[in-house]
Amino acid sequence: MTCDASLAVTDNILNFIDGAYREGSGGESFPNVNPATGLQIGIVHEASEADVADAVAAAKAALHGPWGSTTTEERVKLIAAVANEIERRSDDFLAAEVADTGKPRQVASHIDIPRSAANFRMFADVILTMPGETFRGPTPDGGQALNYTVRRPKGVIAIVCPWNFPLLLMTWKVGPALACGNTVVVKPSEETPRTAALLGEVMNTVGIPRGVYNVVHGFGPDSAGEFLTSNPDVDGITFTGETATGEAIMQKAAVGVRDISFELGGKNPAIVFADADMDKAVEGLSRSVFLNTGQVCLGSERVYVERTIFDAFVERMKKAAEGFKPGASGDPAYLGPLISAEHRDKVQRYYRRAVEEGATVVTGGGVPEVSGNQAGGFYVEPTVWTGLAHSASVMREEIFGPCCGIVPFDSEDEVIALANDTPYGLCASVWTENLSRGHRVAAAMDVGVCWVNSWFLRDLRTAFGGSGQSGIGREGGVHSLEFYTELTNICVKL
Repeated sequence: MTCDASLAVTDNILNFIDGAYREGSGGESFPNVNPATGLQIGIVHEASEADVADAVAAAKAALHGPWGSTTTEERVKLIAAVANEIERRSDDFLAAEVADTGKPRQVASHIDIPRSAANFRMFADVILTMPGETFRGPTPDGGQALNYTVRRPKGVIAIVCPWNFPLLLMTWKVGPALACGNTVVVKPSEETPRTAALLGEVMNTVGIPRGVYNVVHGFGPDSAGEFLTSNPDVDGITFTGETATGEAIMQKAAVGVRDISFELGGKNPAIVFADADMDKAVEGLSRSVFLNTGQVCLGSERVYVERTIFDAFVERMKKAAEGFKPGASGDPAYLGPLISAEHRDKVQRYYRRAVEEGATVVTGGGVPEVSGNQAGGFYVEPTVWTGLAHSASVMREEIFGPCCGIVPFDSEDEVIALANDTPYGLCASVWTENLSRGHRVAAAMDVGVCWVNSWFLRDLRTAFGGSGQSGIGREGGVHSLEFYTELTNICVKL
């Protein structure tokens, strides 16, 4: 059943398939809840297996339609137009993102929405300067041969998105996928479906052909996620989310030997040396621990501080944590809710476990009192612990909440070993005013990204991804081309 497009982002959140909004053919739906209030604010129409198959078929057909015949220059103009339209409708996207995530408007308006437009614009620029290889050399018979490379779209890309930065992380994948000439089927998180649906309106407005961009709503197992990743006409799967979910998707991708790009979980370390600028370190780490209520894959849940400044640093982090207030106000000092009641319960279990494992609760550890219409929201207190052993489960398992354990260290070699003692390898940060030490320790981190005296400072042209259980592959700039294109070498005997 096809419905009016305006319903896609209000009370009824619809699937977007082959350029049109539609309910799920199975008649199933589920509630859309605002985490800041705990109240239902909409209904999401779940895609059936047939709906997902329709979306994949539409994407496959678009590869051989007008989209497949577009030149790089034509695609770049369309993708730049998408960025412009996101900016023109930034208030609509902001309202949709805040409704789904409950995060303060100040956070979404300064990070989520601007970065989403930038993702399209940056990849439009990158594709115009896409590098290739050319070699000319001798052949065994004494002749010459010319070898050169061409890139072509991979095909239909399944994009499975998380709920912490829904639009930002979705466009991080859709942007390069479309720039390279692919078509996509997006499965947003069931918690945050609105902005993916709204982007369909943008695609229609700027003239992206039907079937190039599709959205199916639902869950993972026995729902849209599994139906999509199992579909044999999907040529590649890109996913950001929990490591366990990535393992399940990887098993599906193995059938048919489909390509994957994964950015998974992390238990990221931060290292603060005694010669660090204390003000910079506290400011940076208060962001890396508490931004987005700790629901950031790059967040710092393990903080190692040189012993001579340990007590002073802990006191400063305590003060920083207590400066955050619960709520969804636009003030940056407000800390939004966790995404759901289920996730709040998980974080609270870790709060209790930390005490059981010997933690000293420096601050937090509970649920704040929130009044008014936010009394039913999914809030927890920003929390700082000391006294935890490096081997404690709360120091080894990803919590994804506004918390950190602070552990003292005495030497550079010791802290490098502690930081790298994890199955994850997403990111790290090093805080020191010693230039040589900053380079040396950063290079010793077994991670995909390491910041020195900063955090979450992103140049979108650089490689991004994790090692170990934090992911497979790299995206960003030309590195995205390795996943979103197939490379063919052409050899011509001269």
